[in-house]
Amino acid sequence: MTALLVAGMTSDAGKSVVVTGLCRAFARRGIAVAPYKAQNMSNNSMVVTGGSRDGRGATSSTDERFGEIGRAQWVQALAAGVEPEVAMNPVLLKPGSDRRSHVIRMGQPDGEVSARDWQTGRQRLAESAFAAFDDLRSRFDLVVAEGAGSPTEINLRSSDYVNMGLAQHGRVPTVVVGDIDRGGWFASAFGTLALLDEADQRLVAGFLVNRFRGDVDLLRPGLEDLQRRTGRPTYGVLPWHPDLWLDSEDALDLQGRRAPVDGAVKVAVVRLPRISNFTDVDALGLEPGLDVAFVSDPQRLADADLVVLPGTRSTIADLAWLRSRGLDAAILRHAAAGRPVLGICGGCQMLGTTISDPDGVEGSAGAVVEGLGLLDLVTEFAAEKTLRLHEPAGYEIHHGRVTGERTRGAVTGTMVHGSLEDDAARADYLTAALGITSGASFPEARARRLDLLGDLVEEHLDLDALLDLAQDGAPALPVVTGGLA
Repeated sequence: MTALLVAGMTSDAGKSVVVTGLCRAFARRGIAVAPYKAQNMSNNSMVVTGGSRDGRGATSSTDERFGEIGRAQWVQALAAGVEPEVAMNPVLLKPGSDRRSHVIRMGQPDGEVSARDWQTGRQRLAESAFAAFDDLRSRFDLVVAEGAGSPTEINLRSSDYVNMGLAQHGRVPTVVVGDIDRGGWFASAFGTLALLDEADQRLVAGFLVNRFRGDVDLLRPGLEDLQRRTGRPTYGVLPWHPDLWLDSEDALDLQGRRAPVDGAVKVAVVRLPRISNFTDVDALGLEPGLDVAFVSDPQRLADADLVVLPGTRSTIADLAWLRSRGLDAAILRHAAAGRPVLGICGGCQMLGTTISDPDGVEGSAGAVVEGLGLLDLVTEFAAEKTLRLHEPAGYEIHHGRVTGERTRGAVTGTMVHGSLEDDAARADYLTAALGITSGASFPEARARRLDLLGDLVEEHLDLDALLDLAQDGAPALPVVTGGLA
């Protein structure tokens, strides 16, 4: 019956990493812990069983409908050792353009929201989010909630249900994490607190440092001074670690995975503007003989051994972008030379002959465009979304209905995300396409990463104090103004 909110000083501050680590560490103590994020904005999602629109979690074992949640919450559930479910991410926004997002509510498509109507459209989403949070809280010993962006988005506070709005709803004590590797951590910590109103400040109990490099003793005087000024402690300092990377939530940092050996096989993943589920290539990045890079320049495809066209939230728009940059010609030259091309979901659709959108799912109703013509398949978008899980690995999330052959020579298409995470399937593909032998196990690598994160959290964060905070609530704390205390 306890809960803790991990908010962030900025986007990409380390909230997902901290929540994942806390889930792993608390689960090791025998605590039934559930991750939660009221609203996620990401095109990286995962299919789970038990989708629902009624604002409740998937509590019935007979409800086998599929639902969609953010990839980060799915990984956090794995870290906690519990079954992922839609209540863990009741609202998922999937950007379709710079100003409009597709809404997934309780795992199911629920229309669109634009920047203009965002404020007015949040009440219904908030109701579902709060109901899901209350449901999880009733069924688990501890809920570790992840905020979104910064809790000090003062322009959005009146309709916030993800950060301090959630904290006020459940009287949830909050800790704020910041990435010190970016610089300005102390100013961000103080400013985040000082800009909150009095009621919200009362729920912010302290801070966390993420990605610290160096001697903590040099940091300690600043942390002590921050506590003197704010009355709030710092509950730990997580170090930067070269082996710590998790399934990504968004496309803020697509750096690829560089091979440690000379003469590695080069894999070029086309960095589409609306790229989605790019974790599909994480398993390739673990292979010691592969050098995986995300590229948007056709010249970067010239020396690639394998070109990957990943998923996208807007196939037709991203295909037009591909052509505008000359990437289509580069891909065609690559395929004409007999070198392998792999298309996944939206990328698979691009490889076909035609893509039609009779109902305007992606934009203009009745649109028909030519694909790259490398595969003899056609795609027609339908209003109803396909959600499906595959064993032993893989899942489908798409509106496109694809018919035809999905292999021609060295060109392969698949509508199944995550299939490369299956070691046997990946080994077969690498042997057939590139003539190389797989040298990695993805499930083992993910388990090692989660255990490493759990170890770091146990060693560097005050877990006992955080658990007491979750159980007892935020203590009486002073209010901080914009001036120095």
